[in-house]
Amino acid sequence: MTELPSSLRGRVLVAGAGVSGRGCVAMLASLGVDTTVADSNETALAELAEEFGVATVSVDSAAQGDFDLVVTSPGWRPDSPLLVAFQDAGVEVIGDVELAYRLDRAGVFGAPRTWLVVTGTNGKTTTTGMLAQIMQADAKRTGKRALAVGNIGVSLFDALTATPRLDVLCAELSSFQLHWSSHLRPDVGVLLNLADDHLDWHGSFDAYARAKAKVLSGDVAVVGKDDAEAVRYAADTADLYGFTAAEPTQGEVGVSAGRLVSRLNEQREDLASAEGIEPAGLAGVLDAAAAASVARLAGATPESIAQGLAAYTVAGHRGAVVHEHSGITFIDNSKATNPHAADAALKGLNSVIWIAGGQLKGAEVDGLVAKHAAHIKAAVVLGVDREEVARALAAHAPHAPVDVIETQEPVAAMHAAVEAALQHADAGDTVLLAPAAASLDMYTGMAQRGDFFAAAARELTRK
Repeated sequence: MTELPSSLRGRVLVAGAGVSGRGCVAMLASLGVDTTVADSNETALAELAEEFGVATVSVDSAAQGDFDLVVTSPGWRPDSPLLVAFQDAGVEVIGDVELAYRLDRAGVFGAPRTWLVVTGTNGKTTTTGMLAQIMQADAKRTGKRALAVGNIGVSLFDALTATPRLDVLCAELSSFQLHWSSHLRPDVGVLLNLADDHLDWHGSFDAYARAKAKVLSGDVAVVGKDDAEAVRYAADTADLYGFTAAEPTQGEVGVSAGRLVSRLNEQREDLASAEGIEPAGLAGVLDAAAAASVARLAGATPESIAQGLAAYTVAGHRGAVVHEHSGITFIDNSKATNPHAADAALKGLNSVIWIAGGQLKGAEVDGLVAKHAAHIKAAVVLGVDREEVARALAAHAPHAPVDVIETQEPVAAMHAAVEAALQHADAGDTVLLAPAAASLDMYTGMAQRGDFFAAAARELTRK
């Protein structure tokens, strides 16, 4: 117990008995911390009490308890009455990532790890995956084991207790996790981009952006220089580095003559090819530039950067080419669940049959369609907000024929969408699933939506 941070030597309340809460409970119980769990799910509470021997309490009763610290699950909004009540009473509320960071920095699991943290509205998973591949390649030189953790890969708690030891944590963090952090100071942190997202949770774009910008509070900070909002929220950051898809200036990684080039230091360095990167298009190049920036600032060699990027393959539903037939390329970017992500997916593609639609959640798509109208050959829209996407297409891309899929049955809808897309596609075209909308109106998630797209593409082109 002498190794524990002082804030964990009293009574700790874990708010939430879901996946995140369970991880916190398991960690705290293993360290002998006096832990109580609050949730409205009595079954989940009973399971945690039996497995870990912790006390449990209802959400309504928890506010009456005497606790020294509250650890909340990311899903609990900042305006949750229980959390507000504790904060008003002067009790600190932190998240699971902050808990992991404090335990690591206190030396509970040996010498503190190197934290390389990635956040942004879009591109987090790809950038983190690329970064992990680079740092794993560099481990052959340094002997320091690296892994993707956080919202991809293993949990932070598992990473801290891993055997053999992990030395470098390539962590993808969300705005929720960053909101509930206060001590977190990444060794290198990168803010990729910023656009409207999760405003219902944060309450405003400013609150969302400020949570994301916490990633810049550490020793070394990197920002996407091509994103105006990210640059604006990074304006007060000292010793700021950047990445860009353009020719780099001093302090940046960018692209020159088809190569990723670093000018992070005084010496100009060639890092890797900017061609053939997954996912295809500008989004993939920017993610690679971001990963290369963080890795180089963390000490990775140019050779390791080239090796890591060459070894990286895109994760499912994030821009992977899932099928090719008669010169037509089918790209699954079902992960593009908002207009900002769809914008990145459409960049760099010339003749696109665009499959879009789902739950827009109040987001407007006029700007997205207007920006890419010249490259949209045709479109197919489906999902609950299909008419809103069709309206934007009619207004800003009147040259593009639009097929509206009326059925809401998941398999039939995607089958009909791909079938309609094939009617417009010729050799050299790309059929792109980049919905600009969430999937839960029709699918169990973006993964199922993408899987159904790939399956329909293969099935319909066998005929």
